[in-house]
Amino acid sequence: MRAFIFPGQGSQSVGMGAALAAASPHAREVFQEVDEALGQNLFRLMADGPDAELLLTENAQPAIMANAIATLRVLEREGGIRLSDKADFVAGHSLGEYTALCAAGALDLSTTARLLKLRGQAMQAAVPVGEGGMAALLGADLTKAQALADAAAEGEVCTVANDNDPSQVVISGAKAAIDRAVPLAKEMGIKRAVVLPVSAPFHCPMMQPAADAMAAALADVVLSAPVVPVYANVTAAPVADPEGIRALLVEQVTGMVRWRESVLAMQDVGVSDFVELGGKVLGAMVKRIAPDANATSVVTMADIEVLVGRL
Repeated sequence: MRAFIFPGQGSQSVGMGAALAAASPHAREVFQEVDEALGQNLFRLMADGPDAELLLTENAQPAIMANAIATLRVLEREGGIRLSDKADFVAGHSLGEYTALCAAGALDLSTTARLLKLRGQAMQAAVPVGEGGMAALLGADLTKAQALADAAAEGEVCTVANDNDPSQVVISGAKAAIDRAVPLAKEMGIKRAVVLPVSAPFHCPMMQPAADAMAAALADVVLSAPVVPVYANVTAAPVADPEGIRALLVEQVTGMVRWRESVLAMQDVGVSDFVELGGKVLGAMVKRIAPDANATSVVTMADIEVLVGRL
């Protein structure tokens, strides 16, 4: 069995999508549709930068999605590969869940772009800059990470945001709590804690205003049943019911990204082949979570051609 998986924030870089667009009219169509949906020349920002502007959450989120969907579109249109024929499940890391839903036909491309633009703006606006933070814990499992978050909280928000793989967990919350967590990490048997260069504390209760904004936006969106089930971040379980998907997307804003559990759950039902489209982060995570699985990251035209030959 096979899952197509889609990357989250951190996969953006200046130049993304440019070679694909130069090589394929189908990729160009995706980028043009996203630009038109947003009323913004996002593709020019993706291709040329500046990096600081691309890093802004409201730009990075739709950009990462557009790049992944362009990769899928080329795979489908030029490689003759239909997702519904070659994938048993889809999943995405944080914003990548929206990409997965778009890939599986639950959301159209323009709607997905607008939702991610709004999601980025709402997440940035939820907490004033400088009041929240996140830190990656290296050499930490979920139990150690939760213990550290509890110890550092001291009455403030500090919680696990991303359970990425057996060696990396991310915590999120009030800046003072994150600052306390960093020196505490080694004392609690964690190899290293690294403060992340993010502008807001994602996937924690401080994001509730953003969750409210997404609930309002998603209430007016047409959601179709995906052609294959989507593994949801907050449950690490498959969902195909549109109303269930709508509720889980709202919960995801403040909830933990259970990526490690999602990969293990897919492996438990027989998925042995994971194909990451539009990034090179999740494939490496999959190999750390499920060493016996096959994980492929597809970014370039050459990658697409190799994948077509294999599928």
